[in-house]
Amino acid sequence: MGFNCGIVGLPNVGKSTLFNAITAAGAEAANYPFCTIEPNVGIVPIPDKRIDDLVALYTPPKIVPSVIEFVDIAGLVKGASKGEGLGNQFLSHIRDVDAIAHVVRCFDDPNVIHVDGSVNPKRDIEVIETELILKDLDTVHKKISDAERRAKSDKKCRAEADFCIALKAHLGSGRLARYMPIGHDDEKVWLRDMHLLSNKPVMYVCNVHEQDVAGTNPYVDQVREIAAKEHMKTVVISAAVEAEVAELPADERSEFLLGLGLSESGLQQVIREGMDLLQLITFFTAGPKEVHAWTVRRGATAPEAAGVIHTDFEKGFIRAEIIKCADLLRLRTEAAIKDAGLLHVQGRDYIVEDGDVVHFRFNV
Repeated sequence: MGFNCGIVGLPNVGKSTLFNAITAAGAEAANYPFCTIEPNVGIVPIPDKRIDDLVALYTPPKIVPSVIEFVDIAGLVKGASKGEGLGNQFLSHIRDVDAIAHVVRCFDDPNVIHVDGSVNPKRDIEVIETELILKDLDTVHKKISDAERRAKSDKKCRAEADFCIALKAHLGSGRLARYMPIGHDDEKVWLRDMHLLSNKPVMYVCNVHEQDVAGTNPYVDQVREIAAKEHMKTVVISAAVEAEVAELPADERSEFLLGLGLSESGLQQVIREGMDLLQLITFFTAGPKEVHAWTVRRGATAPEAAGVIHTDFEKGFIRAEIIKCADLLRLRTEAAIKDAGLLHVQGRDYIVEDGDVVHFRFNV
């Protein structure tokens, strides 16, 4: 299970430049709208020092980190939900991602065209969100017609239709679907099954000039004010800096970032906040043959985590033998772990924790 994040925003806000830098996938970047048509996809490993430490411990021939998939989705414009620009095509690409990184232009540059003629983060955010809402209203309208037809013979469908009517009013007021009040579990299922664009978790990515990357500016302040009201996450990056970092040898990147007053790259910030946004955690399988990092939703049981490795592991689950990564790195051997009483045998109800090193026992 990987983390799938769509990079969205207006044209010329820095989406493709950022995408190129963090994936080295070579997506086209140019100073005109719609230079991205098909969504470019890049897969990059999730930085995790624990993998490096486990590799140093076991020196295995095979190392498999968790990965994040970035999807560079072409710029949306006002009217996209009605087909403006390359609208409907782009909106359908958003439907397929787990989360959205909404890139907002927070810099002035007369040499980089803004599709609306000026830099205004509040307006730009509203344009994108309005198009997502309008597309969702089309989806909900169709769902209401279907539920009302089924309600003639099924009373439960009447409740579903009423919920969809309330959702339509909610969206019509300009509110995103993810803020729709949910009364009971059925409503949660109905909302989830519509796969609405405005129900996806979002973080704002403020793209700034290099001189602003370690601090703030009035444009970033606008975005943070909006994010605070909506309880959303904000990451400040410079796509230009990320492009420079991507070209450096790995052993020179930390020093370069420190020179800019940064402790980590924009990529690392986006991944960290993205993992938290989707409530993802990492567990490991480790030994002399392989060190492998896996991601699961927070709250996953041991059998569910086993199923991420292979469906047979979940079907035939017997037990999970758990070692905390910190304990393993401190004591160095499984024998020392056992002597210290730190090897825990867990059953089907165990909730996997971030940093667990797991050996699954199963029988198929």
